[in-house]
Amino acid sequence: MRRDTTPVDRNLALELVRVTEAAALAASRWIGRGDKNAADGAAVDAMRKAFDTIAISGTVVIGEGEMDEAPMLYIGEKIGSGGPEVDIAVDPLEGTNICATGGPNSIATLAVAEHGGFLHAPDIYMDKIAVGPGLPAGVVDLDASPGENLRELAKAKKAEVNDLMVCILGRDRHKDIIRACREAGARIMLIPDGDVAGLIAVSQAGTGVDLYLGSGGAPEGVLAAAALRCIGGQMQGRLLYEDDAQIARAREMGITDPNKKFAVEDMARGEVMFAATGVTGGPLLHGVRRGPTSAYTHSIIMRSKTGTVRYVEAHHNISLKPSAFVG
Repeated sequence: MRRDTTPVDRNLALELVRVTEAAALAASRWIGRGDKNAADGAAVDAMRKAFDTIAISGTVVIGEGEMDEAPMLYIGEKIGSGGPEVDIAVDPLEGTNICATGGPNSIATLAVAEHGGFLHAPDIYMDKIAVGPGLPAGVVDLDASPGENLRELAKAKKAEVNDLMVCILGRDRHKDIIRACREAGARIMLIPDGDVAGLIAVSQAGTGVDLYLGSGGAPEGVLAAAALRCIGGQMQGRLLYEDDAQIARAREMGITDPNKKFAVEDMARGEVMFAATGVTGGPLLHGVRRGPTSAYTHSIIMRSKTGTVRYVEAHHNISLKPSAFVG
């Protein structure tokens, strides 16, 4: 009997985790060694080879560059061993600098959607705000001030503003946001990199993060939206342009309104799956732990069809795995 391999097939979920595990294991060889390009390259190679074992006909729509920038997983690249057509968003090593310095919160991550399900976002900045599930629609808004958003969120959570934790990338461009959050009385978690993990953290109670604010990469925003789409979280994003060339690039990718405020459903439509594996540990996931012949990985997998979130702890016998998958 032919196995059902539609993009929403729950059997695909574990296959996706194997892909992120392979990338995380390969990148983990480079933790703290000061070479972010080598770490990223190892993750890319392992992810690509792992995708070759999955029965899908995938097209990378959120990747690491254009075709002439190969060997990265480039926009338009075809991956998979054949099967239903799906769109793929990938970041084989989100937080390359973090991995290179041994800091927290680097992950290997991907998302899968039905064909046409992802916003084709150019590689520019996006202004972002996100909260977790179970809150009134529109409880926060990208156009409101940090203080207004914190007060509305505290009211919805039946809490005080000083009970709330805001995750923000530690960048000079965020100094006004940081100041406004502190003046409102909120606590702040500054992260050095890795805003996909930071955004997703709002959806998981154990992270202690209530709100994400600030700008980061637009492709990373789409990946995070895929995760929040699965779990029922809220997110808004607006592209930030440096020049007319970036606006033209966005129009080429199908974005007709350069000032549009995108909701989760605009960035990740239909049935979606999301997977991530920790490379270095953080609030969301534990990092890879390696021994001479074994390794441990910690992953998360989400499905929009059921709203299910699973954490997967895996113990790997390295001697039995292809070398390309373990670094």
